[in-house]
Amino acid sequence: TLHRREPGRSTYPSSLTDREWEVLEPVLAKVKDPRGRKPRHPPREILNAIFYAARTGCQWRQLPKDFPVWTAVWSVFRRLRDSGTLERLYEALFALWRQLEGRSASPSAGIIDSQTVKTTEKGGFADTTPARRSKAGKDTSLRT
Repeated sequence: TLHRREPGRSTYPSSLTDREWEVLEPVLAKVKDPRGRKPRHPPREILNAIFYAARTGCQWRQLPKDFPVWTAVWSVFRRLRDSGTLERLYEALFALWRQLEGRSASPSAGIIDSQTVKTTEKGGFADTTPARRSKAGKDTSLRT
């Protein structure tokens, strides 16, 4: 797979580039901790940990030690997800990536494909799977 850039000594391929951080920082500046606390960890490091977990599929508890503690990362992730900020971050990055490719920030047209997969009239799992029968006989049922 191609990466946006090669990782440095202290970064991963999923880490934010400086340009990406410039785009995301104003979006994150609008997010306040509902508890009124100051953040303990730099927001860029938290996002790098979130992107690492998303890219690698690792469990939160298995984040490498050079990221903030997993409970802090998980807590921020939940807050961003639940408030809709995570989606706004993605939209900002999507627009940036399109611009870097020389395209407009948002698509001007979309294509909807109406091709469908042919199935049976009733369809579904129950119609394609034969019923299980008891070995003991037709009138007896299986024990549960």
